[in-house]
Amino acid sequence: MEAEDFIAWGKAENTPMFSIHIPVDGQPATIGNGVMIALLAENSAQVKAIHSKAIALGAKDEGLPGPRGDQGFYAAYFRDLDGNKLNVHCMI
Repeated sequence: MEAEDFIAWGKAENTPMFSIHIPVDGQPATIGNGVMIALLAENSAQVKAIHSKAIALGAKDEGLPGPRGDQGFYAAYFRDLDGNKLNVHCMI
C-alpha cells in the first residue's frame, strides 16, 4: 500500500505489514513518531473494543474507530503508555 504520506509492505492487506509514515503531528520522526504497529482485528466491533480497552488502561487516543479512505479500511489509533503508536484495523 502506498499514499502521499506513507508506504506499507506486506503480503496482502489482511496480513501483518511494516509501514513508514510522515508523522501526522508535523514533528520529526522519532521512536514512536512515524513508527506504528498495526494489528489486524476480525471485525469493526473488535476494533472498537480494543481501542476502548486501550483508552481505559491509559492509552492516548490518536484516532477514534471509523472508516478510513474509500477502500473498506476500518481503523482506530492510540499510543501506549510509552508513546508507541498502535493501529487496530479490519477490512469491511
